[in-house]
Amino acid sequence: MNAPVKFDDLEVGYDVPAAVGMDEADIQTPCLVLDLDALERNIKKMGDYAKAHGMRHRVHGKMHKSVDVAKLQEKLGGAVGVCCQKVSEAEVFARGGIKDVLVSNQVRDPAKIDRLARLPKLGARTIVCVDDIDNVAELSEAAQKHGTTLEVFIEMDVGAGRCGVIGADKVVEIAKAIDAAPGLKFSGIQAYQGAMQHIDSYEGRKEKLDIAIAMVQEAVEALKAEGLEAELVSGGGTGSYYFESNSGVYNELQCGSYAFMDADYGRILDQDGNRIDQGEWENAFFLLTQVMSHAKADKAICDAGLKAQSVDSGLPFVYGRDDVEYIKCSDEHGVISDPQGNLKVGDKLKLVPGHCDPTANVHDWYIGVRNGKVEAVWPVSARGKAY
Repeated sequence: MNAPVKFDDLEVGYDVPAAVGMDEADIQTPCLVLDLDALERNIKKMGDYAKAHGMRHRVHGKMHKSVDVAKLQEKLGGAVGVCCQKVSEAEVFARGGIKDVLVSNQVRDPAKIDRLARLPKLGARTIVCVDDIDNVAELSEAAQKHGTTLEVFIEMDVGAGRCGVIGADKVVEIAKAIDAAPGLKFSGIQAYQGAMQHIDSYEGRKEKLDIAIAMVQEAVEALKAEGLEAELVSGGGTGSYYFESNSGVYNELQCGSYAFMDADYGRILDQDGNRIDQGEWENAFFLLTQVMSHAKADKAICDAGLKAQSVDSGLPFVYGRDDVEYIKCSDEHGVISDPQGNLKVGDKLKLVPGHCDPTANVHDWYIGVRNGKVEAVWPVSARGKAY
């Protein structure tokens, strides 16, 4: 078990960027800051939506990698548990008290399978995805060895072009093998269309999801014809949840980024043609940075470079300002265009990162702020859990 954090032993500026009760102005940079009011509103909004549509909501733990955030999503949003992508990540959430954990990925390495089969002993319902019938025997052997039950989703490739089987016949074949395997329980279908989540246009995303929904519907009907029931049909993300929840076939959502919002997701458009970070969801996740140099009249240099964020989905934008622009970065420096010379050394800025998931994974702490004060200091519990 992970030892609890002893905050009294942590030194601000060395171990942690802030302490509870500090003024927001004194937070050390660069670090991750959560606007707790916005975060809570996002969580409640998605929770209310899922409940109104009769959907389970399994939040994506890989997005924030935080037991504290996951528990807030359970408390305020009625989340049923988490998705994880790796066994070690799943272990962090199970050890932290999350009782329903899906590894929404394939697990093939023998050592990882063995650890996966021990997860139910931590009190967590444990589900894993398969897309290869040979994996069924591997999982069954490990579950029997440890006297546990592993639940299994068959992953379908519904357009992402990564893992997953294509065709109802393959789903039925693997489902029959799972149903017959000791220590395993066939629990449903994983059908997440990741490739279309960031298509800008609402109609463009809908077109892709219509294809996915038809594929899943065919598989569900084929299973029923063989006397097999998909208890859960799981999928849906921040860019598509409204399609899955009105499909009549999905009953579990896997939305993650809605809670934080990042620059890449914020650019996609809703049904009315508006950016989703300008009404549907709020920016709650920021990379706080400070100007460290202004030797060039038209450029400010801040302390948040490549090592403080991921730029795979583009550069961050400066929140709440249109007079300055983050234009370039190197390891430890960010270059901010400041043509009017409005910034000065010591100024702090909130950046909205291009991609929240990998940005969170390079930090140890979230600093939760409300009304200008630090209210929460939460570890990024599963940081680095990539195996």
